Amino acid sequence: MRPLLFLPAGLLAFAPIAAQAQETERPVLTVYTYESFTPEWGPGPRIEKAFEAVCECDLRFVGLDDGVAILNRLKLERDTTPADVALGMTAELIPELKATNLFAPSDVDLAPLTIPGGFRDDVFVPFDYSYLAFVYDTQSIENPPKSLAELVSGDPEQKIAIQDARTSTPGLGLLLWMKSVFGDEAEAKWAELSKRILTVTPGWSESYGLFTKGEVPIVLSYTTSPAYHMIEEGTDRYQAAAFSEGHYLQVELAGRLRTSRHPELAERFLRFILTPEFQSIIPTANWSLPAASTGAPLPEAFEKLVQPVKPLEIPADEVAAHRAEWTAEWLRALGR
Repeated sequence: MRPLLFLPAGLLAFAPIAAQAQETERPVLTVYTYESFTPEWGPGPRIEKAFEAVCECDLRFVGLDDGVAILNRLKLERDTTPADVALGMTAELIPELKATNLFAPSDVDLAPLTIPGGFRDDVFVPFDYSYLAFVYDTQSIENPPKSLAELVSGDPEQKIAIQDARTSTPGLGLLLWMKSVFGDEAEAKWAELSKRILTVTPGWSESYGLFTKGEVPIVLSYTTSPAYHMIEEGTDRYQAAAFSEGHYLQVELAGRLRTSRHPELAERFLRFILTPEFQSIIPTANWSLPAASTGAPLPEAFEKLVQPVKPLEIPADEVAAHRAEWTAEWLRALGR
């Protein structure tokens, strides 16, 4: 949490005037994103610096709980939203995002994309991707689960932390991962898994924080998460479990709002996303895989990560048609 800034009372009256003057000189581009994107250790500050060096603007990130929370916020604000761009939703939400009629088409050339299976859309621009995984503490777990089925039926004393499917993109991803593997049996499998769940957090940051503090030995995260610990902390202690059924692929997106006060600047930011300047920040700041080639190899630690051989996905149209139904199953099974 950033420290609060207190101004002397006599200066408060002049603060809005100064802010307006600054905005007149440099247009403000407001980007909604998730909270782990914005801290000084996240990609936000480095992307802000890189874009401001070429845009003659003031780029401001607003951190929300998680990707699904961004969609929920925009649905509430609608045409009154101050956001020019939203960044952090996932590809399975595209039909719902478009149904809001809040996003404008993009003219960005998606040819540089290197996402497995390809990606095409006339509105949204991917900025990274990764595979969901359960990350475990090797000092607490000697025999990690080798499949989603093993995780579900595992020792109830070994607790896990997951994220809420209603507010979090990895939480929603786990909902779809369970459905893609277990189909009609998903609700029963959720009920079985509930015995192992210590907590369901609104977003990724809260649950991963519990994990790194040692309060749970297993957490829902991504195959790329251990790279952070290897590179930044010099430890192999935290690893992702490789699952035989496959891992769910999540592609993260950005889109510009129709109500943006600076539509050309917002479009310019979307084009900037696929440049090497932006993409080179992603691996070691957002700890994900870049959506487009950076022209440079990934850090060596990424070669040690789980490499899923079977990416799992449910078509976005199917997700849109059944998300409410599958979420209701999840809530019933977890007794919520």
